[in-house]
Amino acid sequence: MADLMVNGIKVEYQLLGDPPGQPVVITPGRRFAKEYIGVPQLGQALAELGMYALIWDRPGCGGSDISYEGRSESHMHAETMIGLVRELGLGKIVVTGGSAGSRVSIIAAAMAPEVVSHLCVWWISGGPLSLAMLAGHYYGDQAMAALRGGMEAVAALPSWAEQIVRNPRNRDIILAQDPEAFVERMQDWAKLFAWSETSPVPGMEPADFKRLAMPVRIYRSGRKDLHHTRRTSEWLHEMIPHSEFVDPPWPEDEWNAVSDVMMEPGRGLFESWPMLAPEIAAFAKG
Repeated sequence: MADLMVNGIKVEYQLLGDPPGQPVVITPGRRFAKEYIGVPQLGQALAELGMYALIWDRPGCGGSDISYEGRSESHMHAETMIGLVRELGLGKIVVTGGSAGSRVSIIAAAMAPEVVSHLCVWWISGGPLSLAMLAGHYYGDQAMAALRGGMEAVAALPSWAEQIVRNPRNRDIILAQDPEAFVERMQDWAKLFAWSETSPVPGMEPADFKRLAMPVRIYRSGRKDLHHTRRTSEWLHEMIPHSEFVDPPWPEDEWNAVSDVMMEPGRGLFESWPMLAPEIAAFAKG
């Protein structure tokens, strides 16, 4: 485990495999850490296939610093990923991720296409209901806590417990915020998830997709996945006409199935991600 300062933010990361293997970055979803089941296993599987895998904690996840800078949380995460890749001197890299990690990956690739050799995404969050739920999930409880109990109440939220234990300075970062300004920031960041009829990916404008000229692979979402609707994955493919659009190696109802068992010991939302390793490695060589 190691860390670097990127844009003033302490970022924890881990590299799996050895150079000069083709570098690949894996970004998990929600605010899960790089150790969350399925993420290191995918990284290790890619390393065993000759790739050099970077797993990392986005700001506000795992052991990294919390940050409230940036146009949105997703844009700040994308900027941090690009900065980390550059600080590590990895050169052009295969960018991968699922759920929130897909959104960060797509935004990062559009921000800095010169550092992205290939883009591979799955479980792309989208659809009116999904986006409305995400705005509330990420920012609603924080804004309400700040209004009712100030930043002490925000620091006491269960959603920040792991991050504060792993990185005690995160409590100080939270407490340093002005409550009124903090609520306005949560309102601004929630705007990212406003439903759009012109773009399938929150934070991406139609013109941004034209910057994704690198090889792109999109995994089709399941028909009953309300969080990552099938139409969102189809729409993304339409916005990137040269992209590959393929079925994932897991069952049609994978997201709903893992959501039902994610709290069981040894289980997790991303437990099937290692199944992608051979396909990602083959795609990266193409």
